[in-house]
Amino acid sequence: MDSVIESLPKLWDGFTTTLFLAVVSGVLSLVVGTVLAAFRVSPLRSLRIIGATIVEIGRNTPLTLVFVFFVFILPTTGYILPLGRVPAVIALTVYTSAFVCEAVRSGINSVGVGQAEAARAIGLGTVQTLSLVVIPQALRTVVPPLINVLIALTKNTSVAAGFAVVELTATGRSLARDFPTDVLWMLGGVAFFYLVITIPAGTIAGAIERRVVFSR
Repeated sequence: MDSVIESLPKLWDGFTTTLFLAVVSGVLSLVVGTVLAAFRVSPLRSLRIIGATIVEIGRNTPLTLVFVFFVFILPTTGYILPLGRVPAVIALTVYTSAFVCEAVRSGINSVGVGQAEAARAIGLGTVQTLSLVVIPQALRTVVPPLINVLIALTKNTSVAAGFAVVELTATGRSLARDFPTDVLWMLGGVAFFYLVITIPAGTIAGAIERRVVFSR
């Protein structure tokens, strides 16, 4: 236990890095995923094909392979990213956006067709109908699953430990080498900091879900 207390500064640094990756990648994923969802329900076939292609590739590619592409393969084409947080954020955003897209798309499909028809009847275009009428209603119903996606994103940040990012998992691995007799304590400390992020997020998701069900 003393070793955990002694290692708290390092664990805190790993926690802040993990939190940074989760928050920045989460915000970017919400933006990109919502745009992809708009592509997937667009009346333009070309946009639907682009959205579907990006989502299918993102959903069916292992996250580790996405990291390998941005860290090792992309630099061979001349696009060199600084090691550390930048490629990690990009890889996590690309991977998570596909799941955000599907969550938002399911919400869009749950909005009654009459809502879009009424919007078009008063002269709104496709973009205005989506942005002002359909997506706001859809987001209300998909907040809980979106938070679940973001919780998964938080845990997926551990993959960055293998690509020169010193986050919680990498910190725990380093501390386990420094204190081989206290490995369980170190892993418990790492798990605790992950739970500091995921448990409140899960609680918020449950509260929002109950509120949405009640309002309906």
